[in-house]
Amino acid sequence: MSLSKKTILITGCSSGIGYQTALYLHTKGYSVFATARKEEDVLKLSNLGLNSFLLDVTKKETITKTLQEILAITDGKLDVVFNNAGFGQPGAIEDLSTSALKEQFETNVFGMHEVTIQVVKIMNKQGYGTIIQHSSVLGIISLKLRGAYNASKYAIEGLNDTLRLELKDTNIDVTVLNTGPVTSDFRKNAIQKTLDNIDIKNSRFKDAYTKNMSANKSTVPFNLEAIEVAKVVEKILQSKKVKPRYYITKATYILGFAKRVLSSSQLDWILNKL
Repeated sequence: MSLSKKTILITGCSSGIGYQTALYLHTKGYSVFATARKEEDVLKLSNLGLNSFLLDVTKKETITKTLQEILAITDGKLDVVFNNAGFGQPGAIEDLSTSALKEQFETNVFGMHEVTIQVVKIMNKQGYGTIIQHSSVLGIISLKLRGAYNASKYAIEGLNDTLRLELKDTNIDVTVLNTGPVTSDFRKNAIQKTLDNIDIKNSRFKDAYTKNMSANKSTVPFNLEAIEVAKVVEKILQSKKVKPRYYITKATYILGFAKRVLSSSQLDWILNKL
């Protein structure tokens, strides 16, 4: 395998952003290591010509094993990791069980963290690298009925900001992607999580849940296709000076600006309209 282009490990490649980014970078000649948590998805990726591996971010042993397999291929080097794996658990705070909140954090925060700390050791040893964490516009502002997901993305922001400071004396770049609405299976999976973990029938937010689940995703303003995220990842791979964060979609720019200039009460008024 040619290593003339950078090597990149991507988590959560079964669909959506991870899937499109893996395919896009592969066609551009990068050495892509696409991972998924289900064997059938690993096989699907492999059949598309990708180097694919089983990696469930909630299972430490699969992270360690996959990294060992990748390093055996690359002669011990890994240029970039894109921590993309994650999902959204909808629900009002009062309807959200502690177990559902823990499940949200197991993947979005603790899983991302485990990949990160294992990769940092590799990058410190080789003396360089880039870590891309998939956050969200909901790591900047909060929306109602999304408390678990909001909290997980705020946690990513806090961990990432700290890691960036701690790696300042190294050649390891750390950045986050603050994506807004992007076409993927995220919404479909979130609806299923609502049905699995929220007692909709007995909730005072019953009507809101029903409305959200029946909404036409094509009407979401400022929605972008997943390939646009892939292009930003490529931009980071090509950059000589990686920025601390990259806003993706107009929604992120608008709400990010609003967070900076408005008071909390003013911002709350706007967010309650969304």
